[in-house]
Amino acid sequence: MQALWLEDNQTSLRDTPQPQRSNEALIKILKAGICSTDLELVKGYYPYTGILGHEFVGEVVEADNVSWVGQRVVGEINVSCHQCEQCLNGRPTHCENRNVLGIINRHGTFAEYTTLPIANLHQVPASVSDEKAVLTEPLAAALEIQQQVKFQPTDRVLLIGAGRLGQLIAQTLALTGCDLRVVARHKRQQELLQSRGIKIISEQDVQPWRWDIVVEATGGPGGFSLAKQAIRPRGTLVLKSTYNGGMNVNFSSIVVDEINIVGSRCGPFEPALRLMESNQVDPSVLIDAEYPLSDALKAFEHAGQNGVLKVLIES
Repeated sequence: MQALWLEDNQTSLRDTPQPQRSNEALIKILKAGICSTDLELVKGYYPYTGILGHEFVGEVVEADNVSWVGQRVVGEINVSCHQCEQCLNGRPTHCENRNVLGIINRHGTFAEYTTLPIANLHQVPASVSDEKAVLTEPLAAALEIQQQVKFQPTDRVLLIGAGRLGQLIAQTLALTGCDLRVVARHKRQQELLQSRGIKIISEQDVQPWRWDIVVEATGGPGGFSLAKQAIRPRGTLVLKSTYNGGMNVNFSSIVVDEINIVGSRCGPFEPALRLMESNQVDPSVLIDAEYPLSDALKAFEHAGQNGVLKVLIES
């Protein structure tokens, strides 16, 4: 089959064997999305060799449980051992032996086929289009913030960053009724937010030491610095991004101000699917372009341009 391969920070299209894993479903990829993590992997964020990609919607073509065959599915990206201390204590996404679709020791979804355990799969409701379903994984990641932090209507919430993930965080946080403001630099980002009635704020207008909850979604030192300035004493700072490399952080002020820091990663798929089914959230508005798998290299080039949101690859 054809696949997009990463090796030594270089991507190439190559023919690879169709994947086969015992006790896993074989899935025909319909669409797959390029995210910031994929782009950072190419730059050397993590030493990975293999097929890239982890956001997808597909159709099960083979499975031990034949009732899954023909089902349109999305899949959780962490494959856990269910035997280590983290798994046994209810933290399977932090499994000590996990492999991660297209990121750690498991080929990904920029290919014609992939495999995953049935336990990782979720059926896509008929009313949810492929263009929406392909973005279930990042939408679930956005929802993870609400699994970790309780939002009240009286909370002043600042979201820094309105890119691929930031847009979905904004859509989901707006549903909580909190007093939300979003720092969005690009005109299109601002227009997407305003079309949903979400209020934007310039960096210059962010009051220091005033915000109850700050979500940092830029993954850069500038965004983190602004977040640290904005958060009030005993406030909650949520770090929601892929950070490449180290940052210089003055932890003394974090200790003095008693800031709660929450790292946030993968999230719940079923609530994400329900939000799309009920049209409360629409991730498809982020799609800028779609390329066939044969043009995957062009797709990556497009996705890496400033201001571009989601680029899809169709198998």
